[in-house]
Amino acid sequence: MIGIAKTTSTAGRLLAVLLVATFCVVSGCQKEDNSGRGGKSQSGGSAATTTASTGANGGKTVRIGIVAKSISNAVFQAAHKGAQDAAAELGPKYGVNVEVEIRTPTDEDAQKQAEAIEALTRGGANGIAVSCSEANTVTPAIDKAVSRGVQVVCFDSDAANSKRFAYYGTDDATCGQKIMSELAKFMGDKGTIAILAGNQSAPNLQARVAAVREELKKHPNMHELNNGNGVFYHQETPEKAAEAVANAQNANPGIEGWAMVGGWPLFTANALKWPPGSVKVVSVDALPAELPYLKDGHVQLLLAQDCYGWGHKSVELLLDKIVKNQNPPQPRVIDPLTPVTKENADEYAKNWEKWLGK
Repeated sequence: MIGIAKTTSTAGRLLAVLLVATFCVVSGCQKEDNSGRGGKSQSGGSAATTTASTGANGGKTVRIGIVAKSISNAVFQAAHKGAQDAAAELGPKYGVNVEVEIRTPTDEDAQKQAEAIEALTRGGANGIAVSCSEANTVTPAIDKAVSRGVQVVCFDSDAANSKRFAYYGTDDATCGQKIMSELAKFMGDKGTIAILAGNQSAPNLQARVAAVREELKKHPNMHELNNGNGVFYHQETPEKAAEAVANAQNANPGIEGWAMVGGWPLFTANALKWPPGSVKVVSVDALPAELPYLKDGHVQLLLAQDCYGWGHKSVELLLDKIVKNQNPPQPRVIDPLTPVTKENADEYAKNWEKWLGK
C-alpha cells in the first residue's frame, strides 16, 4: 500500500507539472525583465503593460514608453494624458494595438531618465518619447536604444546630438525672443528685468535664456539685473520657484519685470507678493493654476505650449515611423506658442477640461 501511495503521489505531481506547462503554452507565460515588470524579452514573448492600451483585439502590438521630466509637473501630466489618448485614438487608424507605459521619474533626474530608457529597451519597447532633463546624460541611453531597433523621439527638451529621429515642441529661441519682446511692451520699453530659468542644465531652458538676452540687446533702455547677472535658477518645483522669485525680489526691489522661461512659481497660489501690475510678468505655459494670475493682474501674458500635444504628437510620430517607416518632413516639428491673456483665459481653460479633467 505504501508503494502504491508513493506511485500515486508521483503521478499526481507529474500531472500538475503538465497542467502548468500546458497553461503557459496556451496563455503565454511572461518573463520578468530587470525593470521588475512583465515584458517582452529580446527573443520574443508576451508584452505586458500597466498603463493605457487601445484594447484592440488581434493584430500587432506597438509598445511605447514615455519618459518626461517629472511626474508631479502638470505640463507632463498633460503630456501623459495626450499619449494615452493617442493610443486609444490612433491604434485603429494604424491597424495596431498601442500600449503606453509611463516611466517618468518622480522628480527631475537625468540619470533616472537614462535608466528608464534602458529598462524600456530591455523590456521590448518599440518606441520611446523623452523630454530630456540633461541631454548629455540621456543621449547615450537614447543611442543605445536606437542601436537595438527602438525608435526614439524627443519632446519639450531635445537631445539634438543623439540618434533620435524627431523632436516635437517649442522652438526655444523663438520662445525666449517672444517672452522678452512682449515683456518690453508691457514695461514701456524701459526698466530692469530678471530672468527665472529653472534647471540650469536643461538644454531647452538654456536656449530660452540665451534668446531672452539676445532680444534684450534690441531694447537699449532695458537692462538685466546686476549688469547681466540677473538669471535665477532653481529646482523645478512650484515651491522652490516661488521661493527663488521672492528672495530675488526682496533682495533686489529694483526689479521691474520678470521674464519667466517656465511658469513654475505660478503653479502655486500667492507666489507673487507685490501689488498686481507693479512688476510686469511674461511667462511660459498656461496651466489652470496660472490663469488666476492673469485675471488679477499679477501676470500680463502667458505663452502656452502644446503640453498635451507633447504626448499625443509624439505617439503619432512614433507610429508613423514604426508602422509606416515614415519620418516627418523636418526632424524638428515645432508647435506655435498660444498667447493667453486676461481676455481669453476662460476660453483657454476649456482645454484643460479635456486634458486633465479640470
